[in-house]
Amino acid sequence: VQLQASGGGLVQAGESLRLSCATSGSIFSIAVMGWYRQAPGKQRELVAAITNGLSTSYADAVKGRFTISRDNDKNTVYLQMNSLRSDDTAVYYCNLRYGSSRYEYWGQGTLVTVSS
Repeated sequence: VQLQASGGGLVQAGESLRLSCATSGSIFSIAVMGWYRQAPGKQRELVAAITNGLSTSYADAVKGRFTISRDNDKNTVYLQMNSLRSDDTAVYYCNLRYGSSRYEYWGQGTLVTVSS
């Protein structure tokens, strides 16, 4: 399984970005997909997740601003990020889990930089 994240970049505070994570393999439709981020000097943290049943969860810091979605036909998960803030600056990683989380894969990360 391979995950390819894209869509990061440099934006100003208040602007939007959409991250994408395309996956290979045939397990996407049964997997839980997540977006994590790691800011400089901090631990990696869960930003949002979406199950194969389309249930979503979000970190408190991004609720109401970020939206996770998935397209099973394209084997792709998205993270729409609105009203970006400087503290959203981080490397964002996509994550795939299945088999009751026994199996886990990571993408390579995409950098999001928000200038204030």
